[in-house]
Amino acid sequence: MSETVSERVRKVMDAASVHQAAFAEAIALTPDKLSKSLSGVRRFTSLDLARIAEFGNTTVDWLLTGREPLRPAFAARASAPEVDDQGRDRLRDLVERFTTAHEVLEFLGRSPELPELPSVRSEVKRHVDQGVALAEDALAAAGTPAVSDLETSELIHVVERAFGVDVAKIGLPRGVDGAAWQADGFRLIMIGRTKVPTRQRFTLAHELGHILARDAQHLLTETHLAPGRQKDLTEIRANVFAASLLMPRDELNAAAKGRDLTDEELRSLVVRFKVSPSALAARLSQLGLIDAETRGGLRELTTEACHLLTGQSDAFAARTAWAEAARLPFRPIRSLYEAYLAGETTLRPLAAYTGLDVDEIRATLEPEPGDRTPSIVDADEGDLVFQP
Repeated sequence: MSETVSERVRKVMDAASVHQAAFAEAIALTPDKLSKSLSGVRRFTSLDLARIAEFGNTTVDWLLTGREPLRPAFAARASAPEVDDQGRDRLRDLVERFTTAHEVLEFLGRSPELPELPSVRSEVKRHVDQGVALAEDALAAAGTPAVSDLETSELIHVVERAFGVDVAKIGLPRGVDGAAWQADGFRLIMIGRTKVPTRQRFTLAHELGHILARDAQHLLTETHLAPGRQKDLTEIRANVFAASLLMPRDELNAAAKGRDLTDEELRSLVVRFKVSPSALAARLSQLGLIDAETRGGLRELTTEACHLLTGQSDAFAARTAWAEAARLPFRPIRSLYEAYLAGETTLRPLAAYTGLDVDEIRATLEPEPGDRTPSIVDADEGDLVFQP
């Protein structure tokens, strides 16, 4: 016979070695209400369960069902050195922040309805061609202007809105550029904070390719992502997807206009498409728009040099500064805060998600009169940035 909610609540109480009266006080219930709930006369409310889960360092889902929390397994990567134990622990801690928030919102009935994803076309057999076709379908589904017109911050908004993917820009273990994971009702991309904005942008697109291709059923980690150098077929597909998404064939053909591109034009394309010179060189070469000598010369440049030589040093500085700042997906923050206002949960899930102390969250959300500390819910939707 399966355990009941009351029995699991008693387990929390027993594990803490507290008397029923003290337990009732700790979870803000009267002893009478707790007694009635434990005996089945009264049902535990969502707020009761949230407080009990907080007290017992467990999840509401476990209290209700006995299921262990949703946690991903790591996928092995032949294309990159294996993440060490310390790095794995760091990644697990990061993923737990997002999965815990997802589980709380799912229990509260506040999980968003996720949009249908494009998928790999069954009639396309080669992984390279699958990546090209998937990028075309993704661009159509996104319904945006040219991706080259979007800064990475804007591209993240598109990814979250069009594909229901939570995108976090956060400190990852050394050498890890990004990670992706998807489960029922949950899609996550993590990209590392970096001083190399072009690598961050390519990683975002690469991880989206894994999500759309349904490759991320396990937590995938990208270590020292090097476009064009992977041998694993799913990695090749994700790389081709990223290149086709960020540097669409039609836009590059239009820029070339059937002639040889000048050095000045090539540098301008690096700035316009917001990619590295090496990534642009590989893409132009693959499309037959430059020869081997031009490709070699372009690869010798740096992204910063291309910005300086085209008078776009301010744009490079702004993009680098943004790439170094941390960013959490805003949707869970908004939903957890709305649940708190509705009395459905405590501030603990919001604090755990943001990495802030409960008291700090409360002071931010409920400032004293005259306190001009900006509320986290006043930030632009989808672009909440937490400085380190």
